[in-house]
Amino acid sequence: MKAFQLRETYGIEGLALRKDLEQPEPGPGEVLIQVRASSLNFRDFIIAHGRYPTGVKPFVIPLSDGAGEVVATGQGVKAVQAGDRVTGAVFPDWISGPLTQEIFQRSLGGTVDGMLAEYIVLPERAAIPFPAHLSYEEAATLPNAAVTAWHALVEAGKIHAGQTVLLLGTGGVSLFALQFAKLHGAIVIQTSSSDEKLERAQAMGADHLINYEKTPDWDKEVMKLTGGRGVDIVVEVGGANTLERSLRAVRFGGIITLIGLVSGFGQIDPLPLMLRSIRLLGILVGSIEMFHAMNCAIAASGLRPVIARTFTFDHANYAYHYQQERDHIGKTVIAH
Repeated sequence: MKAFQLRETYGIEGLALRKDLEQPEPGPGEVLIQVRASSLNFRDFIIAHGRYPTGVKPFVIPLSDGAGEVVATGQGVKAVQAGDRVTGAVFPDWISGPLTQEIFQRSLGGTVDGMLAEYIVLPERAAIPFPAHLSYEEAATLPNAAVTAWHALVEAGKIHAGQTVLLLGTGGVSLFALQFAKLHGAIVIQTSSSDEKLERAQAMGADHLINYEKTPDWDKEVMKLTGGRGVDIVVEVGGANTLERSLRAVRFGGIITLIGLVSGFGQIDPLPLMLRSIRLLGILVGSIEMFHAMNCAIAASGLRPVIARTFTFDHANYAYHYQQERDHIGKTVIAH
């Protein structure tokens, strides 16, 4: 079968197409999936450069996110059958409950072969049927960014109508968070350095827009927009370079769900966290149970993911470079 592998020389240039790999076969309790589409996340660049916390399997097939068709099942499989359209779970062992170190040790595209291949074998529990109105390309965007946003807002944030949510940037997680926030009747404040991207966010339902290049003290603007109260929930994707402002923009007793570190690493002053009784919670994707709950909401609402561009399988290298430029809005997808 054909698949891309990451060679020992880390980085995007280490991505190599192989056409002679043996097609996997499903064992008891496993399913064989013909992958029809996959998508990229910031995590994939960390893995490509060998900086993923659990380490990276030598010559790993990358990408945690993908969707395809079940073509064969192993002994004892009952939940899915041949012909079912499914996505994979980033952490195939995380069924429900809290994330544990043991579960974290096994993740698609990192310590376990991922979705940038013609075929993949997954445990039955990790092959998750997706809403019927979605294409394979749309479904391929769900496992990481969408589940992370659902976990942050619904599972951890307990979002409800009338609350105010602050979303930083217009990356994959932030766009899904915008869609889920509006689905729950929340008010959304969206930031970006691009007026064009902010206009797209507004068209998707964002209520207030802040260009942080033009308004560097965006935390003060958030306080003005909320009448000095602050927002109920912040979906924090920046990391150390944005977290202190997020701490000043959230209300007393509010919650900050820490998703990513796209603005870099560093140190912050923890005093506001204590003095204002703010809850700071690290979010790392979500469980299979959360995935199923999210899919029910997507199916009921008809929600559709935003796709920026789709590349062909043989041009996966170009998809990596396009994603790295970060000039687009929406997910980068690879059609197999």
